[in-house]
Order: sequence, then structure tokens, then C-alpha cells
Amino acid sequence: MGKSNVSKALFALFLVLLFALAACSGGSDGSEDKSDSGEGTEEGSDDGGKAEASEDKLYSIEDFSATVSNDGEPIDGGSITFGLVSDTAFEGTLNWNFYDGNPDAQVLQWFDEGLLTYDENYTMTNDGAATYEVSDDNRTFTFTIRDGVNWHDGEPVTAEDWAFAHEVIGHPDYNGPRYKASFRNIEGMEAYHNGEADSISGIEVVDEKTLKITYKKATPSLLTGGVWIYPMAKHIFEDMKITEIAESPEVRKNPIGFGPYKVDSIVPGESVVLKANEDYWRGEPNLDEVVIKVINPNTVVQAMESGEVDLVSKFPTDQYPENADLSNVEYIGKTDLAYTYIGFKLGTWDKENKQVKPDPDAKMANKKLRQAMWHAVNNEEVGKKFYNGLRWNGTTLIPPSHPAYHDESNPGREYDPEKAKQLLDEAGYEDVNGDGVRENPDGEELTINFASMSGGDVAEPIANYYIQAWKNVGLNVELVNGRLLEFNTFYDKVGQSGNDDPNVDIYQGAWSVGYDVDPTSLYGRKALFNFSRYASEENDKLLEKGVSEKAFDQEVRQEIYNEWQELMVDEVPVFPTLYRSLIVPVNNRVVNYDLHADDMSTGDTYLYELGVTQEKPVTAE
Repeated sequence: MGKSNVSKALFALFLVLLFALAACSGGSDGSEDKSDSGEGTEEGSDDGGKAEASEDKLYSIEDFSATVSNDGEPIDGGSITFGLVSDTAFEGTLNWNFYDGNPDAQVLQWFDEGLLTYDENYTMTNDGAATYEVSDDNRTFTFTIRDGVNWHDGEPVTAEDWAFAHEVIGHPDYNGPRYKASFRNIEGMEAYHNGEADSISGIEVVDEKTLKITYKKATPSLLTGGVWIYPMAKHIFEDMKITEIAESPEVRKNPIGFGPYKVDSIVPGESVVLKANEDYWRGEPNLDEVVIKVINPNTVVQAMESGEVDLVSKFPTDQYPENADLSNVEYIGKTDLAYTYIGFKLGTWDKENKQVKPDPDAKMANKKLRQAMWHAVNNEEVGKKFYNGLRWNGTTLIPPSHPAYHDESNPGREYDPEKAKQLLDEAGYEDVNGDGVRENPDGEELTINFASMSGGDVAEPIANYYIQAWKNVGLNVELVNGRLLEFNTFYDKVGQSGNDDPNVDIYQGAWSVGYDVDPTSLYGRKALFNFSRYASEENDKLLEKGVSEKAFDQEVRQEIYNEWQELMVDEVPVFPTLYRSLIVPVNNRVVNYDLHADDMSTGDTYLYELGVTQEKPVTAE
């Protein structure tokens, strides 16, 4: 049997050690020289995915391969179980045009996909279910869907379906999170969205398989994620009210796509059984069946040991060192397109105007307070002690997943508790009554309410570490409701539905970033996912410049985004805490699995090629 999960007692010990290290370091600490958060170059190890720790018990993502080493021949058929690692049920909004969170996306990837794929530089290719051509002025894209690309009910995927997806997302009554800057850039979209037009002038269905979209501005983002690639089955949804689609049985109980597997049955929030789509456009899948089941982070090791699951959506990185030698799995990994962050609530969402509404009187509105809270935490040590180097100090809001744009020279705000205290003093946050806790500049009691998510053994000790670190500089920070929040509750409170809970002052979240480096969808004035509700003229200006025609020149775009990263380090509406590795244990019977296959993009294998070399999973010795 493999080693058990690291106990909470051990992590409590780590927490004590972390406090001691933080107290002893007495200065700033730089980030490690590592690549992170992306699908860029990774150097695979030659030891079957068993990365070796350094003498100080630290690992590097560079020591992992992104592809399983098993090169055996897959048997004909077979079934695998995919563990969706989560401490909460998946929401079940199983449509790309409406889903909110990553758990639903993990389910969607198995039965539906985008019409276009991307290369290792996150640029659209012509290798997917559709091809494209671009006009000389880079504003008009002509897309052609391949023959043989069919929905699971046998109906062909058409240009009408692709146009319909745009019409749904752009509709005035649309109640999902996808309407963003890339849609507003389509000619006629804003008039349609505002109810001033019955159609979108910039979208033309040329014939059954050909769609033409004209954008108002040519931007470099159009080739790296600025095109919406997910069609929507018009023959199923066209007679529904837009506001009812997300809750419809066609989304929650009987969803369809055109991917390699098709949904057979769903236990809401718990599991999904999928069968092979024999009509899949790339070819018939090797497997007969895929079972997706929710696995709690605390039991994922046991599930892998016993063969209950063959592979997982993610493996709790903190559990890797204690379980690196599991005999029945191979660990593969890559740097993740993601980062963890602390956000400050600076306003609310204006539902009528669909944009953020900053509040100059918000509790966290003082910039020096936010700067101080970043200086107070030692994220370098958090990455080392809780993740053994498989997560590491975040410095800017463009992670190293985009090496051309991540500013390596920008250190962010380094750990410096004395600097934090100085900034708080300057801003008027002083301990008026001598109890060791600072009051606000008006001399009133200051309690900062902190929302943080549950999940895995280290979620609670890390939240407690941040609370203690802020206490060490005189700030009283308390968990919202006195506890960690499960995934759906957390995002409801921070504002994914547009309702900002006034009891949340700061929050710890995480973003999976898109291929396009443009951060507008997370930090723009009209971005629902801008949960901090930050906006400024300078931010507007830089985000606009980043997608201008001048930004086709990579050096110009680099300069713009370096300036934006510096602005965010100064303003601190949020600050990055950790860049991340994605580590996945894969049962030894699995072949043809590549961590890039799940997003149908930069790998050499796709999910339909996934197979097994024997009927039953290998169990741990």
C-alpha cells in the first residue's frame, strides 16, 4: 500500500515551523527560478514520473513528464474511471455557453469540445473540427466546419449552431458569465445585446458549414482565445427562453456535444457515465465507457491505491511527497495555467449597467492597507512547506504560463512585515488602545472578514497562516462564518452571480487562465469575474492598449503588459500568492494519456485515443 495522506497534526507542525521561519527570516525572499502556470516547455524525467526531491525535500515540476510512459497496446474496449477531485458536488451546468466553475468544465471536456484547437504558443490551428481563414485586415474570420462533425443525436454541427451560440451569449436576457470584451468586439453585437437590433450584423452564415465573423477591431487576442469556439445545438435550444436554458433538462440531465464520448446517465453532482461516440469525427474511441465520479481530496490517495479511479482531474499537490512511491500509478505533471490569489472587495457589481461599481468608502479601499497585507505574508515559505516546491511564490498577475509576457524582473511585493507595519502606520491604522490590534483611521474597531475555500488537508492551515501573518502586523482578520466555505458557496459570496456578499472583505481564490494573455475578462471594468470590483481609468487604458492593433508587435505588447503588471502591484486590487503545478497520478494500465489532451490543444494525443492494457485497474502492492 502507498503512504497515507499527510495528517493534520503534521501540517499543524508545518504551520508552527512556517511561523518560526517567517519570524527568523527578517527580510524579503525572492521567487525561485522556475517556469509555471502554462503549457510551455517542460522537460520530462526518464524515471517513469517519479520525480526526485532535493536534499531540502523540494520538488520541481521540471522533473515530470506530461505524458504517460506506458507504450503498451490498448485492448479493444474497456472502461476507465476519472476522479473529479472536489470537496463539493459539481454544479451540473453542462454546457460551455453557461457553465461557471472548473468542476463542470472537467465533465464537459469528455463529451464536448471546441471547434478549433491551439498550438504550443496558444495560437489557433487548423487541426480541429473546423478550419479558418483571416482577411487581409485581420478583422474578418471565415470558419469552415469539417464534414462528419455531428452532434451525439446524429444531427450535423452547423454554422447555424455556431452563430446561435453567439446569439445566446449576446442576448439581452443571457444569464451566464461568457459575455465579455471579445463578444463586444463583434460588429453589431452591442446593438443586439442592448436590444437595438434583432440580429448581429457582424455574423454571417454563408452556408451549412461556413460561418463568417467580422470584428470591430483587429487584435492579437483573436488568434489566442478571442474567438468563441463552442457551438450550441440550435435544433435543441432555439425554442427555449434564454433564462431557462441553464436549468433545462437538456443541460442538466441529457446534455449532448460532439466529443469522443456521449452522456449515458447522470447522478446530479456525483457522477456521470459516458459511452463511446462511435461517430466521433476523429475516429471511434478505444474505450467503451468512461465513468466520472466526484472524489474528495482527502480520499483521493485511497481511491488511486485501490484502483477505484484510474486518473484524476488534479491531485492535491501537498499530498505528493507522502505518496510519491505508490506502486500502481505513474505521476505525470506540467506547470498549470493557474494561480492562487488574495482579493480585496472594493465595490459591487452594477447589474443594470453590467459593470463593476467601485466604492471609495469600502473597508479595503485604502491602497496602503492592501499593500501592507501583501508584504505581511511569506508565500515563498508557504509554497515550500505546504507544497514542497510544487507551488511557488507569485509575483504578478500574468503568470509564467505566458513567458513572453510574464515580467520576471518584477518582484511583486516581497515578504517584509516591517514594511507592512510602516505602511499601516502611514495610512493611520494604529493600535489606539494598546491591545495589539490596530483600529481604522477613525479610531474604530477594525475586523477584516476573510472568505476562503475548503478542500484538502492544507486549506485550513494555510488560511490560518495568513490570518496569523496579518495578526503579526496588528490586523484582526476572521474567517467568514468562522469556517472555510465549500466551492459553490464561496463563489456565490464573492459575486459570481453578481451578488456581492457585504460580509466579505477579502477572499482567497484561484484562477485558471486562458490561452490569451489579455486579462480583461478577469480585471476589466465590464468583467463579471472581476470579483474585487476594481476599476480605474489607467487600468481601462492599459487593457485597451493590450488588444490594440499596435499590440500585434510583440515587443509593444510586452511593454504594455509590463506596465499593467506594475500597476496591479501598486494598486493591489488582488495579489498573487502561488503559481501552481498540475500533478496527476495515472493507473499503470492506462495508455495514450497526455495532460494536454484534456483541453484538445497542444498534445500529440486526444481523449479518443485513451486506452487501457487490461480490463481491471492495477492495485497498489
